[in-house]
Amino acid sequence: MISAAVRPFALALFQGRADRPPVRSGRFTAPKVPRRLAVLLPLQRVHLALVADLVLAYVLFTGTLGELESWNQESRLPVNDGLLPLPALAVALPVVLRDRWPLAAWRAGLVLLPAYLFVVGAISPGGSMSMPYTMPFILMYTLVLYSVAVRCERPITFAVWVVSVLGMWIIDTVSMPIGTVVVTGTVLLGYNVRVRRSATARLADEERRTQLALGAQLVLEERARIARELHDVVAHHMSVIAIQAEAVPMQAAGDTARLEAGLAEIRTLSLEALAELRQVLGVLRDEDGRTDTAPQPGLDRVDELVANAGTAGLTVRVERSGPLDGLPPAVGLSAYRIVQESLSNVMRHAPGAAVTLALARDGDRLRVRVANGPGSSPGGAPGAGQGLVGMRERASLLGGTLRAGPVAGGGYEVTATLPVAAPEVPS
Repeated sequence: MISAAVRPFALALFQGRADRPPVRSGRFTAPKVPRRLAVLLPLQRVHLALVADLVLAYVLFTGTLGELESWNQESRLPVNDGLLPLPALAVALPVVLRDRWPLAAWRAGLVLLPAYLFVVGAISPGGSMSMPYTMPFILMYTLVLYSVAVRCERPITFAVWVVSVLGMWIIDTVSMPIGTVVVTGTVLLGYNVRVRRSATARLADEERRTQLALGAQLVLEERARIARELHDVVAHHMSVIAIQAEAVPMQAAGDTARLEAGLAEIRTLSLEALAELRQVLGVLRDEDGRTDTAPQPGLDRVDELVANAGTAGLTVRVERSGPLDGLPPAVGLSAYRIVQESLSNVMRHAPGAAVTLALARDGDRLRVRVANGPGSSPGGAPGAGQGLVGMRERASLLGGTLRAGPVAGGGYEVTATLPVAAPEVPS
């Protein structure tokens, strides 16, 4: 208990350190020091607050020294002239130190205080009956106390306040009440400024963290979007290429012409896949931020998907209803990707199946339905379900819905309903 009570005073008098000076904005910073003066001044910039303290310290030093010399000449018991600079130094030195070392400034004032009191008490016109504090000293001490309260932790500030009040009680009981009010008000003002600065710093830190979190969230969303695009492109084309690579040799049956035609078709599909991959990844490779201006695929390219599925052994029947042209690009792209992923799933899990692709527009709604029967041969192993997740996310982002599941007879059906008009954003 005793050590806890003594520690603040040990910090204030000997061990404690103040916070670093705050980073000043451009309003408080003078222009850079000219190169010709940089040899004489070790600073690259001159802070106006420091300049103001130096000017004030010079005024306090010269003013106090002149006043003490005048009192010493009129005093009946003058002191040695060599002692007069000490009280002036006690008033000026703490002001010079308070900007960078506020605790050192307060300690310096405390060490020089006996010399100040001795000289002032000996030669002041009122003698021992006058108040021992001059206006320069009061100004200096309030400035130093304010700096300590702003830049030091609460235990240190409390210890400095206690020492100051006890010192006034020992030095002069008559002036102690008003001195206590001045000291307490100064400390409370400085501590309030410290609390507000700390709150502002914490708020700025929270804002930075929020911005970083939002940036990370945007990055994750962009990665998810790119992952969906890559999955749709790669899954479809690779499924077709894999099936073609397996079917072409059997269909060729030693016929070189048919084998070359099949390999040429595989090459065409590979080039299409590479072109779409470049389109998706182009913005990531462009350091200048330029994006690929090639149009994204829409329902006008559904026939290409049907043709690719046909070469992979699927029988696809397309049903169209309503005007399918003039769709918003986002709706057309999402519908295209849903059809692409659905056909890819049929190729993987129900090879050789009969597929019905129905595209219907009814007013402001676009309905996409992909249904297949059982495959003619066993399909591959179940996937991770990322394709269905991507399709649902595409529909959800547009304000639509998607249902997917098995149907009677061993088939599977995917039905997506997409709004053609953009969803209204609540105000």
